[in-house]
Amino acid sequence: MTLSLEEKIGQMLVVGFEGLEPPQYMLDWIAEGRVGGVILFARNVASPAQVAALTEACHAAAPCPLLIAIDQEGGVVARLRDQFAESPGAMALGAADSEALAEDVSAVLGAEMRALGINWNLAPALDLTHNIHNPSVGVRSLGIDPERVAGLGVAQVRGFQKAGVAATAKHFPGKANTPVDPHVSLPVIDGPLDDLWDTDLVPFRAASEAGIAAMMITHVQFTALEPRYPSTLSPRIIDGLLRRDIGFEGVISTDCMEMKAVTNAYGPGESAVLAALAGASTILFSHTRAYQEAAHDALIEAARSGRLPEATIDRAVSKVAAMKEQFAAGMAPPAFDRIRHPDHLAIMARAARAGMVVMAGEAGWTPVDAAGDQSVGLVEFASALDSEALESGGHTGLAALLAASLPALQSVALDPGGAATDALAQARQIAARVDVLIVATRNAHLYPDQRDATQALIRAGRRPILLCLRNPYDAGVLSGMDATLFTCGDSAPSLQAAVDAILGRFEPAGRLPVPLVMPG
Repeated sequence: MTLSLEEKIGQMLVVGFEGLEPPQYMLDWIAEGRVGGVILFARNVASPAQVAALTEACHAAAPCPLLIAIDQEGGVVARLRDQFAESPGAMALGAADSEALAEDVSAVLGAEMRALGINWNLAPALDLTHNIHNPSVGVRSLGIDPERVAGLGVAQVRGFQKAGVAATAKHFPGKANTPVDPHVSLPVIDGPLDDLWDTDLVPFRAASEAGIAAMMITHVQFTALEPRYPSTLSPRIIDGLLRRDIGFEGVISTDCMEMKAVTNAYGPGESAVLAALAGASTILFSHTRAYQEAAHDALIEAARSGRLPEATIDRAVSKVAAMKEQFAAGMAPPAFDRIRHPDHLAIMARAARAGMVVMAGEAGWTPVDAAGDQSVGLVEFASALDSEALESGGHTGLAALLAASLPALQSVALDPGGAATDALAQARQIAARVDVLIVATRNAHLYPDQRDATQALIRAGRRPILLCLRNPYDAGVLSGMDATLFTCGDSAPSLQAAVDAILGRFEPAGRLPVPLVMPG
C-alpha cells in the first residue's frame, strides 16, 4: 500500500502505554498510522487471555500489519512470568553450553508469544560480560567467550524465528564493559575498533550472518568510533559499523529513548530526529505519551523541512515492512493450549538443571538429606518479585519450595541492600543454631552491606552453603563456604533446580561461562 509522509514516519515509531488494555488514544494512533508498533511491559500483562485481548485490539485497529514487541529474554528480564512458561536466563544457558537446548528454550518462548499475537521479541542479549560491576547486563549475558556466545546466541535466534517471532540482537555494539547503567547516565567506553571486532562484535556478526530480523542499538558512547554521540544517535555506528562494515540488512531499532543516557542531553524530538538521521529503522519511546507526541511531531517537521531526507525515511520503512511481512501476526485466534504446555515446562526444567553449577569446598559437596535429622536454615536476600508475598507474611518463592521438602526449615528474607534490620538480627540467630546454613545472595558483589552481612553469616554458620541466585561473582568476593551453588538467574525453574540440587535430586554439571574474578 502507498503511505503518506505522515504514515511513513509512523512506521518508524514504536511506543508503550500503561494498562491492561490499549487506551483509546493508542488505538486511534494505530488506526491513523501514527505508530507502527507497540511494546508491552509487565504493566500490560495479567493473564494469557488478557494479553490476547490486548493484542487482538491492537491488530484489529491497524490498517497494515503491526509489530507488537516485548522483552522476553528469559531469566531476570521477562515480561511474561506467572501463568506462562518461565525460562532460565542467558547465563544459565551459557553454563549449560548446549546450542540445542538454547534453541529449544527460545522456541518455547517464541511459541507462547506468537500464540498471543506478539510477533517481535527484543532478545537475545548478545553482550559479552566483561565488567563485574556492570549493573544492567550480568546474568542476561551468555558469557565472556565471543565464539560460544555467538553459537548460543544464534541458536536462540533460530528458536525465536522458527516460532514466528522476530528476534533482536542487543545491545549493539555491546554495553557490558562499563559500570554505568544507561538508564541513569551516559556510559562511555574507550578502546580501539580492533578490540571490539575480535570480541564484542563477534556475536552480532554471527547473528547478522544467521539472518536475524533486528538489532537494537545501545546508548553507550564508544569514543574511538564516535566522539560526540551515544551509539543510538551515531551515523558512524549505525550506518557505518553495522550497515556498511558488518553488512546487516534487517531492522535497526533504538533502545528506549527515554533513558537518561539520551534525555540528559537531548529532548525527545531532537533525539528522535538524530536517531533517524543516523540510520535507525525504528525509534522506541516506551513510556511517556508527551515524549511520543514530541518525537512524532519533530520527525514530521524534519521531513517537511528537508533536514530528514525522504530517502532515509523510505529506507527505514522498507526494512520495517519487510520484517512485518515475514512475521505478521494478523488476526489468528489465540492458541491458549500452547501456554504452559507440559512439554514447555519440561524443557525449561531441563534447561535450568543443565545450567546449575556446583563448586565444592575442601570437604566436597554433600547435598542436604531431607530425611535426616539435621536442622536447616535459609537466609535469602530477596527479589523485588517476592515483595508482595513478604508484605502479606508469606515466604519467598525459594523458601516455599525448600520448605515443601524441609517442613522444619528456618528462614528469613533480607533486603538486597543488606542494611542492619531486625531481619538481619534474626538471620544471625538462625546461623548460630542450625546444622546447615544456606545463604542465598543476589549480587552481593555490587552491594557492600550484603557482601559483609553474607560473609559474617558464613563465618557464624555450620556447613555454610552459598547459593548465588544472580551473578556468580558473589563467590569471588566471599570465602569460607563448604560449597557454592550457582543458578545463574532466579526465574522459577532455576529456583526449583536450586532446591533439587540442594536436596541431592540431581548432580549439577554446568560450567560457569565467566570467571569469578576479572578486571573491573
